[in-house]
Amino acid sequence: MKRHYFIGENLEDLEAVQRELQEQGITLPQIHVLSNSDAELEKHHLHPVAEVMKSDVINSGLWGLGIGIGGALLVIIVTLAMGWAETVGWTPFMFLALVVLGFCAWEGGFLGFQEKNRRFKRFDETIRNNRHVLLVDISDDQESALDDVIGRHPHLAPAGEGEPAPGWVIVGENQLRELIRRGP
Repeated sequence: MKRHYFIGENLEDLEAVQRELQEQGITLPQIHVLSNSDAELEKHHLHPVAEVMKSDVINSGLWGLGIGIGGALLVIIVTLAMGWAETVGWTPFMFLALVVLGFCAWEGGFLGFQEKNRRFKRFDETIRNNRHVLLVDISDDQESALDDVIGRHPHLAPAGEGEPAPGWVIVGENQLRELIRRGP
């Protein structure tokens, strides 16, 4: 899979593009719009980028988790090397290792909430100028469908490619939407 970016100025046009992409078999979890007005996106039934994805919380949280694992391992290694567990037992040191791990992961995520997603920083000026970014995650066999739809909308400016959402996220969101649609 790969992600295609397009810049548009008119939400009605983006709504038409989203509808046409869905008619071509590209599901809603594969289509997102990045904008400075989520309320306007909702009025036009456009699928916005989730707030959590607009920040760098996931990337920073993973960095924090990695540092936390290193810190927890350091606690265990020092405990072993110093022989402290033989006198006091392992319980306080395992608890300390878990606290170090949890704190570092939490702190990484907390810092990430304060930063914009690195993948979207290049669109800051576009968003400030009240334009919108259409993100479409597609597989190789959906490439021609995307080209067909975009070809009918010359007002959309291609803005490059990037790393897509993980496939399991798209599949999971599709299954959740289907479960909600069927409902009790």
